[in-house]
Amino acid sequence: MDRSRLAILIPAFREAATIGAVVNAAREYADVIVVDDASPDETGAEAANAGAIVVRNETNLGYDGTLNRAFEKAQELGFGFAVTMDADGEHNPALVNAFKMLLMEEAVPLVLGVRPRKQRFAEIVMGLYVRLRFGVKDILCGMKGYDMKLVLANGGFDHTNSIGTELAINSLRRGIAFRQIPVSGTQRRDAPRFDRRLRANMRILAALGKIIRSDIRGLLTSSAIG
Repeated sequence: MDRSRLAILIPAFREAATIGAVVNAAREYADVIVVDDASPDETGAEAANAGAIVVRNETNLGYDGTLNRAFEKAQELGFGFAVTMDADGEHNPALVNAFKMLLMEEAVPLVLGVRPRKQRFAEIVMGLYVRLRFGVKDILCGMKGYDMKLVLANGGFDHTNSIGTELAINSLRRGIAFRQIPVSGTQRRDAPRFDRRLRANMRILAALGKIIRSDIRGLLTSSAIG
């Protein structure tokens, strides 16, 4: 299996304490691209020392903007597949191998991680809708695997500040085949870096609202055509 075809994409903000160990473990399975979201600490340096390809945002772009840059870098370097994961150790890097097998050996274009628990009330609400609509158990899990052709078909990773869900949701709407696998890791003890609790809940509900509105527009368009 050609490891140069798969990239592990890690958005990182103020994760100097964990990013080195995460990169070291992940590099056992594929090349790693870390996008440092203008961290004020040594996140980028720690990632580079561990062997990652590091891109640094000049200004803070947030979670979706940082992943956009990661996918752009993966496209620039010619990777055919990508797995996204968090910088804080909540995703076990050894799981990359399972994503890799599905993406590259079984030709599944979209592989979705499923966490053992939801972290926020809004995640439960959004999860119920997406599960009923698409059969996906955990659309907000940050560990996902993609055939890079999906990125090309979507014109990029994210255009709507979707908390990392736009590419997967739009691919599901087109009927793309997918698989779901459980993911685990070390639960972080401090607050997530990219969003605090209240703001995160509001962003999740806003993302859900966009999905529902888009679904309604699609239904109205189909009815009008029919």
